Amino acid sequence: EIMKREKATLDAISKDKTGVGYKKLQLVEDMIYISTIYIAISNLSMEILAVRSEESLNEGRKTLYKAIIYLEEVVTNIIDAPYSDFEKNLEEIAETPVEKRYYLIRKLGLAIRLIMDAYGDNTKWKWSFVELNGRYTTVAKNVLDMNKAMKDYFDGRAEDHDVSVYYIRLLKKLLSKSADGYRERYELSTRRADDMRLGINYLIAYRRLLIVMGEKDEAEEIKKKIQVWKEKMEQDSKKQKDGKS
Repeated sequence: EIMKREKATLDAISKDKTGVGYKKLQLVEDMIYISTIYIAISNLSMEILAVRSEESLNEGRKTLYKAIIYLEEVVTNIIDAPYSDFEKNLEEIAETPVEKRYYLIRKLGLAIRLIMDAYGDNTKWKWSFVELNGRYTTVAKNVLDMNKAMKDYFDGRAEDHDVSVYYIRLLKKLLSKSADGYRERYELSTRRADDMRLGINYLIAYRRLLIVMGEKDEAEEIKKKIQVWKEKMEQDSKKQKDGKS
């Protein structure tokens, strides 16, 4: 039924471009729900047969990627940019309350956590989950109207004060975690400069958020961390070149 609704929604979007953002947010909700069904099937298989259902988990993982792609299509996949650059995209979902955005992002994060737990620590997908989490972090940041959220964050009387505080705290945690995830993947798996660059980009996005929040000391610490990571990447690159020559 939901699969049919997804096709019908995509057909409707191709014919009528009004309200596309809201339609895609609903598709994200649907994809999260479908992924939890796949996770439940695998958990049931573990309970009854003591074997996880790889097929179900793979479908669940793909479905979560679809959820993220639908969000990227609305709010972009740009890791770091001035918040004003996202204003035009956010107009598409202007009527969606910050509370609804927050709970959507929380649900998506929980579904990702559940699928990772269901695969277990020794899965071949371990390092690909760094990308999944990174892309999740990016859309979590981009779907928030940062200008409004910051006003509400600092105004204790604002209706959306509490949810804005929770959302910003979540973003700080996610940006730091995604940066560390890419650094770890670089060090322990790929040794690809692209991974280190992505880690640095998440740190830069984290620092931008800290500056807007007025957390100067923490922003300065992240600035130093960025410099250390850049120097590490340059040193490793030089070693690789020297090794080849």
